[in-house]
Amino acid sequence: MAEKRVLLIVEDDQGLQTQLKWGFDRYQVVLAGSREEAIVALRRFMPAVITLDLGLPPDPANASEGLATLKEILQLAPASKVVVVTGNDDRDNAIKAVALGAYDFYQKPIDLDVLNLIVERAFQFAELQKAHAQLQQINQEPLAGIITACKKMQELTRMVEKVAPTNATTLLLGESGTGKEVFAKAIHGLSHRARKPFIAVNCAAIPENLLESELFGYEKGAFTGASQQTKGKIEYADQGTFFLDEIGDLPIGLQSKLLRFLQERSIERIGGRKEIPVDVRIICATHQNLQVLIDEGKFRSDLYYRISEITLNIPPLRERAGDAITIANVLLKRFSEANNKVLKGFSQEAVQAIESYPWPGNIRELENKIKRAVIMADDALIGFDDLELGEVTDEAMPFNLKSVREVAETLAIKRALAFSHNNISNAAKLLGVTRPTLYTLFEKYGIKVND
Repeated sequence: MAEKRVLLIVEDDQGLQTQLKWGFDRYQVVLAGSREEAIVALRRFMPAVITLDLGLPPDPANASEGLATLKEILQLAPASKVVVVTGNDDRDNAIKAVALGAYDFYQKPIDLDVLNLIVERAFQFAELQKAHAQLQQINQEPLAGIITACKKMQELTRMVEKVAPTNATTLLLGESGTGKEVFAKAIHGLSHRARKPFIAVNCAAIPENLLESELFGYEKGAFTGASQQTKGKIEYADQGTFFLDEIGDLPIGLQSKLLRFLQERSIERIGGRKEIPVDVRIICATHQNLQVLIDEGKFRSDLYYRISEITLNIPPLRERAGDAITIANVLLKRFSEANNKVLKGFSQEAVQAIESYPWPGNIRELENKIKRAVIMADDALIGFDDLELGEVTDEAMPFNLKSVREVAETLAIKRALAFSHNNISNAAKLLGVTRPTLYTLFEKYGIKVND
């Protein structure tokens, strides 16, 4: 028997709640009577379709709380289809809700037959969008999100290509902002599980008292408020990939339960007695030193050995020679298009700053700086002041002469490309080489020119 689709109904009137639950018996109905309850239910059940009464407490006579709830829902789950329900004289707020991103609206008094048609159409549309997104993801190059010209990173991507087709549990290590989730998605996208779910959970972002139920789910009546059986995120990832981010923050009490799952490949929901087999690829990530945590008694050594069958170390941006300006150029193009701005590139001072700045926040910091610079720039070129990098220091160079030459030539080529705005002929003139020679250097150092 097919599992019922989840429909979240946000309505504070208990009489209407009962009527709607009865009228939507073809779905698994989840009820919420306030914004807080709606957001909790949204995070837990990930419903594709939501009906939302705009008149919610503490302001049931107006639409302010309902519209605020709509904004928060769409921020957390932009793919969800929200059908707003309003009073028969409140068309203006219904139109405002659609302008904010609601899928459709319906005015009271409620006709269950009509509302059922709207909800079913919303489910069908959500399923079509999901299928289209999955096709797009499959058709895209999984490694396309990893932008690099650095030899060290190119070696890492080749390791990803080797690891991806296997079922080996993989541990990604690297500072915050280095792109660990991007690598996890690349591994998933290159695996035989690419058409199945990729489910991510950040251990540091979920309160400890909720994390167990988030991971393993719970049975009806397992605790106060557990009104129905709920699957955990591991179960949702069945046949696909489960990405456990910041595993160094996993509470010690939950580590034993995760270890048991990794050994047995089955879970037991909170309050349940049934073993549920789950076929899932596990990828973990952390910015912490797990060996230090093991020595401090905060992380189980047996769990560490289970999750690190394959370990990939992602270097920080400051150790990726030439990547900062390469990524900056890609981001400049992306954010310029998103903000309808015409920008030619970076000034010489901006290029030098991007190259020499240590980027403690790694790619995430670079992304934020470029995005801000694009928005704030008044000229055709992004200037040093637009980046707001403060004081910058010279980038450390290696001692090995071959490495020094490689780093210097790579940076010189990238600087010339940045100064010439990716014009190959002008870049060759700046470097004092011919176009064929420059193309040979592109191939030697794996440099790709973004048109």
